[in-house]
Amino acid sequence: MNIKQYFPIIDWLTNYKKEWFKGDLSAGLTVGIMLIPQGIAYAMIAGLPPIYGLYTAMIPQIIYAIFGTSRQLAVGPVAMDSLIVASGVATLAQIGTEHFIEFAILLAFMMGVLQVLFGIFKLGFLVNFLSKPVISGFTSAASLIIGLNQLKHLLGVNMGRNNRIQNLVVDAFNHFKEIHWLTFTIGIGAIIIIILFKKYLKKVPAALVVVILSIVLVKLFQLDQYGVKIVGEIPKGLPEFRMPAFDKEIMIKLFPISLTLSFIAFLEAISVAKAVEIKHNDYKVIPNQELIAIGMGNVVGAFFQTYPATGGFSRTAVNDQDGAKTPLAAIISAVVVAITLLFLTPVFYYLPKAVLAAIIMVAVFGLLDFTVPKQLIKYSKRDLLILNVTLLVTATVGIKEGILTGVILSLVILIQKSVKPHIAILGRVPNTHFYRNRKRFKDVIIDDEVLIIRFDAQLHFANTQYFKDKLQEFAYYKGDKLKLLIIDGESLNNLDSSAIYALNEIIDFFKNRNVEIAFTGLKGPVRDTINKSELIHKIGVDHCFMSIQEAVDCFKNRCISVTTEKKFQNYVSQTNIK
Repeated sequence: MNIKQYFPIIDWLTNYKKEWFKGDLSAGLTVGIMLIPQGIAYAMIAGLPPIYGLYTAMIPQIIYAIFGTSRQLAVGPVAMDSLIVASGVATLAQIGTEHFIEFAILLAFMMGVLQVLFGIFKLGFLVNFLSKPVISGFTSAASLIIGLNQLKHLLGVNMGRNNRIQNLVVDAFNHFKEIHWLTFTIGIGAIIIIILFKKYLKKVPAALVVVILSIVLVKLFQLDQYGVKIVGEIPKGLPEFRMPAFDKEIMIKLFPISLTLSFIAFLEAISVAKAVEIKHNDYKVIPNQELIAIGMGNVVGAFFQTYPATGGFSRTAVNDQDGAKTPLAAIISAVVVAITLLFLTPVFYYLPKAVLAAIIMVAVFGLLDFTVPKQLIKYSKRDLLILNVTLLVTATVGIKEGILTGVILSLVILIQKSVKPHIAILGRVPNTHFYRNRKRFKDVIIDDEVLIIRFDAQLHFANTQYFKDKLQEFAYYKGDKLKLLIIDGESLNNLDSSAIYALNEIIDFFKNRNVEIAFTGLKGPVRDTINKSELIHKIGVDHCFMSIQEAVDCFKNRCISVTTEKKFQNYVSQTNIK
């Protein structure tokens, strides 16, 4: 057993180079500083006290450094997962209550266990059911919901939390006259500063700058006395070891949201990890081990009061840009958060909630995906439909419903494509031996006596009836002139039992109409199945060809008929039939 496979920390730690430390230290400090305002802000999205965002910014990073295969992935709280936590747990307990906090921690444990199990049993491929259009639509909808939920802090009004965009818009409109203009000014100012820093001073942590400026401003001018809402007291100290509140009934109710989160969180992490891996050639990201690493971070974290965590896009990008070479950078980031928890939490007492709202809104509106819809409108209307339906259902009905709808719609369209795949009638390109789809190549030569079919899919139980129907339809179109059917097998990868029975029926159907059948370009697995099923005896070895042209030439030379006649004569002579 290769222990490094299960504990990648042994690999990078035993091969650590002194010159790497400078980059790890710089990246670790930068990401650690980023994590402080982000941890507080994302905890707000999740409906949790700020301290839990800092716990989540610390523990999962350390565990990931032990088990993770990416050298740059920065693990911690993220906006989208925080929203899912809030929407899922809010159905079981009121936001801000002790039960809500307990359930959010329990959710992290359940999500982590599922991810570890998926990794152990190598089920990472299941995330493929979340197609790009589904993720794009869900991400955009979640971004809008997260952003609009911050309006109450940005405007300084008492709006309720909601996961339906239409309710948020109506609520915001109803409270428009109650806007606290000082709070609104601080929030808008923070947004402008963050955007300007991101554009002109990319290496400066914009979020930390506005946090420090706003704290100084509020404390200096006592703006909290004028109605500006602040974070208030954040408890000091490292998280204590505490068992999650295991409750069978609650765990059953949390299971759907934990399953959703386990996939979403893994997809976020593996996407950014793979994107960064391209820039490096000294390691390889292993998806199933990543599931275990992120899962272990959440399982262990749950015993130290963390809520669900995963790899963050922006933090990982900064980690890579600042020169992180190993997960030591993540450990340094965790140390920065630990120091903050021990000594610096009182500093954030005067932090305006409007500034946290500004940080969140800039971050999540950057996740709005306009690129994918623009691309899909050019080449895939079906996928665009999936994206838009996922977006609308997520935004107007709910998070779980949106993802489930997107996945189901994707599967329905996939099944539809599988049941009725593309099928083409081929004709010969003039002056060549190439055969192409007559609908795409208008000048191809079509022989009245020959029907050449290419079925562009695996032939299986779901589409055999469609295949038979189309062949009969094309045959009727040809009429009595048809003498030869050629089935081009270059696109056939496999045959199941239903396909074998279907081919038997097809051969009988055409032989009863005195139409010969030839197969061309059959692949090895298809030939194996035809041989094992003994269908080859019905088809005839001499009716199988390497290319379409060989089959056509043989028919034109009447070699198929001649060979068949010779076989019959041999059979007669061997059996002494008179």
